[in-house]
Amino acid sequence: MNLTVTVLQIVAPVFLLASIGFVWVKVGLEYRIQFVTQLAMTLSLPCLIFVSLMQTRIAPEALTALSLASVMAYALISLAFLALVKLLRLEGRTYTAPLIFGNTGNLGLPLALFAFGDEGLSYAIIVFAIMALWSYTYGIWLVAGAGSLGRVLREPLVWATVLGALFMWQGWETPSFVTNTLELIGQMAIPMMLITLGVAVARLSAKGMLRAVGLSFVKLTLCVAVAWGVGSAFELDRVAFGVLVLQVATPVAVTSYLIAEKYGADAPSVAGLVVASTLMSVATLPLILAFVL
Repeated sequence: MNLTVTVLQIVAPVFLLASIGFVWVKVGLEYRIQFVTQLAMTLSLPCLIFVSLMQTRIAPEALTALSLASVMAYALISLAFLALVKLLRLEGRTYTAPLIFGNTGNLGLPLALFAFGDEGLSYAIIVFAIMALWSYTYGIWLVAGAGSLGRVLREPLVWATVLGALFMWQGWETPSFVTNTLELIGQMAIPMMLITLGVAVARLSAKGMLRAVGLSFVKLTLCVAVAWGVGSAFELDRVAFGVLVLQVATPVAVTSYLIAEKYGADAPSVAGLVVASTLMSVATLPLILAFVL
């Protein structure tokens, strides 16, 4: 009973905040998702990442182990879904990237924070940063067939990660007034991302839901199995192991739909994956949390 209450206390704020965004749209209120997303991704989230890394006191060995485990997990998942998409004769441009990349930002970061506290958030940011770098390069190439090194170098979250890691490694600290300002800006990130997630899901129209549900189930099962196996192989500590499994198991990211729309892939099919996997996560993420806690 205590474990059930603990899990509910962790996941309830996540889905309640997303529900606010969902209801906000359904009652006809205006929500400029492009502006809010841009604000979160270019200002608030980079501040959160920088301050969290700067203030973290995780042992270098543990940080290295999680980074290597994350790279290995996403490499195996990429290979697995490349093979699966070819085996099922699905359109690679549409299905491969959404199946590989999860919602490690909007959903993974707050879940890690609520489940494991500030230490968990620091670990989750590492996994998120590795996923984001892979997504902005290989992920864009899968959909658009073009490289994206320039886009990576223009991403504030990349520089926030690099600078945060440098400050953490050197033991540097920004002046208190700067840190306090960055913390205030960063505190906007998680609520904004969760509410925006609800808004985005409310506006999506699902297509081919039967296929989407099947692929979402395969994604969840495979991602959990890979993350669990890799985390065990690298002998991660309890918090790092739990964060890796949670982050890799997150549902299809809403950004996958936006990228498909931008580069001319089958955006309605990707929307179906987003809706199906996100709804599935309402039931599955509490179960995963119960196992990793």
